[in-house]
Amino acid sequence: MEAYDVARLGLNVLFRSIWRMRVEGAERVPLEGPLIIACNHVSYFDPPVLGCAAPRRVAYMAKAELFSIPLLGPAIALVRAFPVERGKGDVAAIRTAVKVIERGGCVGIFPEGGRVKKGEDRPAQAGVALLAYLSHARVIPAAILGTNRASRLAKIRVRFGEPMTFRAAGSKATREELAAFSSEVLVRIKALREG
Repeated sequence: MEAYDVARLGLNVLFRSIWRMRVEGAERVPLEGPLIIACNHVSYFDPPVLGCAAPRRVAYMAKAELFSIPLLGPAIALVRAFPVERGKGDVAAIRTAVKVIERGGCVGIFPEGGRVKKGEDRPAQAGVALLAYLSHARVIPAAILGTNRASRLAKIRVRFGEPMTFRAAGSKATREELAAFSSEVLVRIKALREG
């Protein structure tokens, strides 16, 4: 049993008992093969909640600063997180994500590029579309509700949507196609949040 599985087991008990976490649509998540899960992000709880809700192991890009924090850095590395320099077009992080996916793994990504505060409206970053294009992986949109009120022990809900596939019209994806796909992923996530 990997550290990931031990952490997931313990956190699942916490999330399901204290925050009464419920999951909808987990059957839509393929148990094997290349996959990207794209989710909203409002709280530090979101990565572990999504990792517990998904029926398979999920690797994450996490902001590089977290890896320099004692205890936290090694802990998140043990559960398959890898660093990304946000706002810099981190090619190394993209390559790492593509390798994980091409080996049949699953990468979790937050298309808005980080945590979004209540009432804030951020456009989708192109990262989710770029990963889908480079890896030929399907994308599952997901929505997490309630983690922004976790300190008040609000119920947590996770909803998984239908798989999406990125297809370029020509031999190479255009910037416009990547932007349109990323925006559509965000639209699906918002629909899951409101549904």
